[in-house]
Amino acid sequence: MTLGVSKSEYLPVVASDIVMIHWGHGAWQVQSLSERLTHWLKLDSSSVKGRSPEALFPAAVPSVATLAADVIDQGKDLIDVKLRLLPDQHEFLADIQFAGLTDDYLGQIVRINLRSESVASKKNTSFRNMVGSSPAMQEVFRKIRLYASSDAAIIITGETGAGKELVAQALHEESQRHDKIFAALNCAAISEQLLESELFGHERGAFTGALREHRGYFERANGGTLFLDEIGDMPLHTQTKLLRVLEDGRVQRVGGEKSHQVDVRFIGATNVPLEQAVAEKRFRSDLYHRLAVLRIHLPPLRERPEDIPLLADVFLQQFNLKYGKKIIRLTTEAIRLLQSYLWPGNIRELRNAIERVVVESETEAIGVRAFTEWIAERQKFSSSKTIASADENLRNLPVAIPYSHQNEESDDQSFANSVVQGKRIDLPEALIRQAYQKSAGNLSVAAKYLGVHRATLYRHLKRLNLTRQDLS
Repeated sequence: MTLGVSKSEYLPVVASDIVMIHWGHGAWQVQSLSERLTHWLKLDSSSVKGRSPEALFPAAVPSVATLAADVIDQGKDLIDVKLRLLPDQHEFLADIQFAGLTDDYLGQIVRINLRSESVASKKNTSFRNMVGSSPAMQEVFRKIRLYASSDAAIIITGETGAGKELVAQALHEESQRHDKIFAALNCAAISEQLLESELFGHERGAFTGALREHRGYFERANGGTLFLDEIGDMPLHTQTKLLRVLEDGRVQRVGGEKSHQVDVRFIGATNVPLEQAVAEKRFRSDLYHRLAVLRIHLPPLRERPEDIPLLADVFLQQFNLKYGKKIIRLTTEAIRLLQSYLWPGNIRELRNAIERVVVESETEAIGVRAFTEWIAERQKFSSSKTIASADENLRNLPVAIPYSHQNEESDDQSFANSVVQGKRIDLPEALIRQAYQKSAGNLSVAAKYLGVHRATLYRHLKRLNLTRQDLS
């Protein structure tokens, strides 16, 4: 789209003109333009509200899409940002200069305000790059603020995909080290032979292939924060060297004779219960006590279903921008479907599911039907897996729709019920036992873990001829 402005109509649209753009219902929409700007664009004032800002200002610099992405990523509204509407119309700009106007008139500069309704609604439920209204997440946010000022070691516990690195980044950004480096290393992603070299560095000739000296993560993170993910999988001999560094703050490179003093805030994360690892002699007890000074537990997504609508909205915004979609919302029953699933992959899995339906959908609202194939895949996955350990992420994960007595989206609800009832899900005995143990014998809580109604759990107990005594 080209703005319909001739050279003789260079009405000085300057920084006093304001474009109000709000995010609401899944899309960025123009809420209002100044009267002078509306006239200059040859628009009817009654037709302005609801227009796409990118369609109105396709050549603007910076682009509206870029600014909108900043609002979503940073969780903050943008106010009084200068926007140049006609950056490339050189002949037109030359005429404005010839008329003696100042540089602020060049390209028709306006002020733009981008306000996100979702940002406003999440002022108390978002923190750094995380969102959560649940008490468990509010406690996580509280601990991050409390622990950020300390230099004591911190352990972050939580299942795979729960967002442990986001917590570590938030701790760094809230600390006095925020302007220094944040270095992250996944201990499980590097071979045992290379891990020591990556952590502590090595001297030239220390081993075959060591053609030059190498600064390890401790040296590179000097003055900042070092985050080691999956620390519970660290080999024992590497744990010994890590303990020494944490005790005296000195690093000795592999093959080196001298040690180097470092000043590093250490944060570790694990999805392995360290207490159990210590009992099994897989983790040093002295290192455990040195690390567990401060501790933050990140709850799995299945334990905070009230956060799912917030997370789904954030992902919907991100993928609307990424794929140029204009999907307004997920229907109530689609949200209820997501809340009924147990999410073994946690937030990472939710993000992938939302991205999939956004790519595949052509409608303004995503309903349960969009998840049909995903539901079938989850059911197949559930039936093909068994629980290896009560301490691992849940494996057998039924998809069930919670009971709904009244809902305005009756067709969506009817379809949702037909999806589940069309293929009855038989909960495995192993999963029921695990949920019973996790809930300390409370069947109502166990049903919540399983994502089913309590009456449904009773039906499965009857099918399997199980009593409370059997489960205990």
